[in-house]
Amino acid sequence: QVQLVESGGGLVQPGGSLRISCAASRIIFSIYTMGWYRQRPGRQRELVAVITSKGSTNYTDSVKGRFTISRDNAKNTVYLQMNSLKPEDTAVYYCNRAPIGTMWSWGQGTQVTVSS
Repeated sequence: QVQLVESGGGLVQPGGSLRISCAASRIIFSIYTMGWYRQRPGRQRELVAVITSKGSTNYTDSVKGRFTISRDNAKNTVYLQMNSLKPEDTAVYYCNRAPIGTMWSWGQGTQVTVSS
């Protein structure tokens, strides 16, 4: 059973930055494409950033140029650096395997709130 533990969320002002992390266990982490998903209030969960096993990345349009996904295979960890945060980035953020349809069980997520 794969375990995913997200951390690092919090309250940040508009324009601020935050880095969130996700530690994975019980898998050969390095072989999987990983993604960061988010669920904004009243909306469905969406995939916002993807990183392949070789380090190629892709982002949804709304976060391009502001968010950066990275991974450390030695630590079985994937990161999301979020800059120039906007109130509409407020969400619970989750990591999981990508693409959609290949996911494991979800972790608890980490809440990111962007507000002044």
